[in-house]
Amino acid sequence: MASPLSDDDVARIQAAVFAGRKIEAIKLYRGCSGLGLKEAKDFIETLESELRRTDPEKFSGPPAKGCVIGAIAVGFLLFAASATMVALRN
Repeated sequence: MASPLSDDDVARIQAAVFAGRKIEAIKLYRGCSGLGLKEAKDFIETLESELRRTDPEKFSGPPAKGCVIGAIAVGFLLFAASATMVALRN
């Protein structure tokens, strides 16, 4: 069960969401609520969706499209696989 959040906790979490710092918001929520990563991530995504609906002017940028870290990881894996194939041919 989640611990209740103080007004200060809510303000810090919302500020991180409005600034596009979703990972920071998840960490803050986990620390304040005591919930696990999945629950915190789900909560922050729901919160972001609700805040974008009710207060879109407070956001500093558009919603994120995809995962940058995931794209970098896939690119690295493709590069490593290509390099391995070239090395095996020689």
